[in-house]
Formats: sequence, C-alpha cells, structure tokens
Amino acid sequence: MGRLNERTAVITGAGRGIGAVMARHMAGEGANVVVSDVLDTADTVAAIKEAGGAAMGLSVDVTSDDDLAAMVEATESEFGALNILVNNASIFAALQPKPFLQIDNDEFDKVMTVNARGVHQATKAVVPAMLRAGGGKIVNIASGTFYYGPPGLAHYTASKGAVIALTRGYGRELGDKNIQVNAIAPGLTESESIQGHTGFDPARGPTVQSRSIKREMVPEDLLGSLMYLITADSDFVTGQTLNVDGGKVNL
Repeated sequence: MGRLNERTAVITGAGRGIGAVMARHMAGEGANVVVSDVLDTADTVAAIKEAGGAAMGLSVDVTSDDDLAAMVEATESEFGALNILVNNASIFAALQPKPFLQIDNDEFDKVMTVNARGVHQATKAVVPAMLRAGGGKIVNIASGTFYYGPPGLAHYTASKGAVIALTRGYGRELGDKNIQVNAIAPGLTESESIQGHTGFDPARGPTVQSRSIKREMVPEDLLGSLMYLITADSDFVTGQTLNVDGGKVNL
C-alpha cells in the first residue's frame, strides 16, 4: 500500500476491463487516478472512491487532440501534476476475428488510428505536463499477438506492433528528460470486455495449452508488471516491452 502516494496517474480506456482493474489498483496504492474513456467511467470512479481512493472520470477520445488537451488541463487543475500515463485504450473486444482478406480498409484504418495513433496523440499530450512535474512514467499496453501473429487479427496485430515500435522510439527520445517509456504485452486476457465473446472461443483452449502456466489469464496478472514500470523500481529501464502471457512466447 502507498507506493504511489502523491502521484497522479492517467489511464485511457479505463471504463471497464483491464483498464478499470489497473485504475483501481493504482488508486489502492495511493495514486490520484484520472479514469478516461469514450465509455462511461462512473462505475470505475465510484469503486475507487468507495474504497477510499481519489479519482476523476473524463470522457476522452484518444484520437482527439482537443479531448486530450482538456484531459491534461483537468488533471493538473484537480491534482496539481501528471506523473504517470497508461496508454490502455484500444479496439479489441469489438472485433470479430476474420481472415485478412475480409478486413476492409475502413476497419483497418479505424483499428490503426485508435490503437497506434491514439498512443502517439496521448503521449504527445501528456509529455509537457510530465516535464513540468520533473519527469514521469509511461506504460503502453501492447499485445503478445505481435510475436506470433494469430490468424484473424492481422490489423490488431499490426497496430500493437506499432505500439512496441513507438515505445522504443519514445524511450530513446525521452531518456534524458527523466521520462521512462515501456510497454506490457499481455496474452489473451479474460477481462469483462471479452467474456462471452464467442469470436475468441477457437483461441481460448489452444492458448491455455500453449502456455507454460496452463490457466486462463486475468487482468490481475498484469498488476505486478504495471507497478514495476510505474515506480522507481524501473528508473533505469526504458524502451522495453515486458511480455506477460504465462510463458506462451519465450523471447
């Protein structure tokens, strides 16, 4: 408890799923948490406040520079600083896996715009505030799909490969500014966002069997890695991607 006292964290896509679990955990460690999403953030914010934490919910489209500027302004106004950004917002649960020959240009562009350009826009928006605060931590949520290229998700896989590439570039450019930028690449995670999604049924059993740790992955499996990357424990680590998938991919 208290490892994030006096720190303010912004997490995108935190209205539900992995983002909501991360937001609640960071608040439990003492952070002021800004819960942002295009979805309703009320439940996540209420859960944090009921547990005694500090949180604010904002409606933010990560592809809108205006929304992101307002998010940064509201964060500094409410909490005084912005120290941590978790780029979690992405399109995944809404996808229906299909052969790449059936992915039209509009769907491809939408996935790339939210999942990759959204990370770029959000990072650009928060860096000036982190500089004002003397430094910061940025964690991008990538995906293990980049390493093995599952069928049916070519555009999603490409977008998360871009997230890993951006992480490396940002880490290099911000290294002398006391801002560390790293990524987490989760395996298939049974968050509330995909529970009951039959489109992923063909992957569920084989995914578990391919892991060294043979069970389903849940959002809570990511929290230890998240805490490492947003605390002083990782002050000499930047531009890296931490694969968290129960040992499916050995890098």
